This record gives sequence, structure tokens and C-alpha cells, in this order.
Amino acid sequence: MDQTVIILSGLAVAAFVFVFYPVWLSLIKLWINSEEYSHGFFIVPIALFIAWQKREILAKIPVKGAWGGLLVVLAALFLYLIGDFAHILTLKPLAMILFFGGSILFLFGYRVFYEMLFPLFILLFMLPIPSQIYSAATINLQLFVSAVSANLVSIIGVTLYREGNVIHLPEMTMQVVQACSGMRSLVSLLALSSVFGYFSLRSNFLRTILFFSGIPIAVIVNVVRVIILIGFVHYLGIDLTHGLLHTILGLAVFVLAIALLFMFRGIIKRWETP
Repeated sequence: MDQTVIILSGLAVAAFVFVFYPVWLSLIKLWINSEEYSHGFFIVPIALFIAWQKREILAKIPVKGAWGGLLVVLAALFLYLIGDFAHILTLKPLAMILFFGGSILFLFGYRVFYEMLFPLFILLFMLPIPSQIYSAATINLQLFVSAVSANLVSIIGVTLYREGNVIHLPEMTMQVVQACSGMRSLVSLLALSSVFGYFSLRSNFLRTILFFSGIPIAVIVNVVRVIILIGFVHYLGIDLTHGLLHTILGLAVFVLAIALLFMFRGIIKRWETP
């Protein structure tokens, strides 16, 4: 690595720290205060670990910077200004990742950038989803989980009446709230499935399949959660919708989701050529 690249790398790091330091503070605050994004604390260490594992490969790649990276950096700074002006929480950290990726491309070239694509992709999971998209997705998932759960429970003879995400039982009325919609577990499962696929599969096609399997798995386990809630109320007279038992049920459901993810990975791994 010549002296010019070292100097430019130092300037890029200094600019990165100076411009995006407030963004890191806002992200850390979000991870601390939000259950939906508490997994953000694990994302950066995972991305750094993956990058560190590639150190021998990166060391063999000749440094050949690409001017296209400078365009990405400029676009990232423009996106940051838009996010700052419009007070859009997602745009500023997204601009930070683009700035980082563009700097790699500009300083080290396309081959290094290609090797760093997955660590950069992983960083996206530490960002907040735009509130409009998150709310719309959560509402649709709430309605879907409510409908499927109510229909399945009705098949086994439980009398109920559903209004949207509200389920009326003879014993009580329960609401399928955001926590039971599957949105929380969906974000975490997508992050987990991407990392798990990266380390356990060689085919990018199978990695992609495993990644998207997190969507139906998140829905399935939350349907199971609602069915368990209804079953305990109807047959045992036990309310699991709040308190310690509700927390334990939530943890058990997430463990079930991880188990299903591992099982599905075992199935698709058979398709992988030796």
C-alpha cells in the first residue's frame, strides 16, 4: 500500500468520524431504547469479524482505486444532507454505510469492494426501518396473523369472533398487538439467517433462499404464539398476554424460530454440490 493510499485512507477515516459521529450516537440510543432494534449492538462486531476473516484474501488483492467510488461518496453526502434537512432517521445512517462503501471502492478498487459487500450488507440491519413502512408492514402482519390463528383455532372447535386484530373469546377479548405481529422477530431473523447462511452455505443462491425463509418462519411462529395464547385462555383459564409468562412465551417462540431456521438450512444444504 503506497503512501498516497495511506494518507487518503486517514482522511477518509477522519471525515467519517467527523461527519457521522452524531449518527452513531443516535443509533446507539435507538438500540438501547427499542426492543425492535436491540440486535443492532451485535451487527457491527459481526461485520468486523467477517471482514477480519477476509484479511488474507484482501492482502493478496492489488490496490487499484476506482473513481466510481468518489461518486458514491458524494451521493452519500448528498443523501446525508437530505436526511438531516428532512429529519429522516433512516437516511443518515444509510448515507454512512454508502460513504464507507464508496470510500473502500475509491481507495482500494472493485475487487476489495466486492469482498466487503457482505459485511456492508450486514450493517443495513442496524438501521431503523422508515416508520411509514414499518407501521404498514406491522398492521398487515397483525391482520394476517390474527386471521390465520383464528381460522386454525376455529377448526378445532374453539368458539370465537374476530374483528381485525381483535379476537373475542367467551372467556376474554385479546388483541394481536405489534409484538405478536412477527415484525420484531422478522428483522432479527433476517439478520440471523443472512449470517448463518454466509457461514454454513457456499452457494449464494442457497444463501438467498435461507435469507428469505426468515419471512415465513417469523409469520409461522407468531401464529403459533397466538394459538397458544388462545388455547391457554380457553382450555386452562390462564392469561398469557402479559407478565413474566408472556415474556417466557416470547423467548420460547423465538427459540422455535431459530430451530425452524436450522432445520430448513439442513434441508437446503442437501442441494449444495460437494
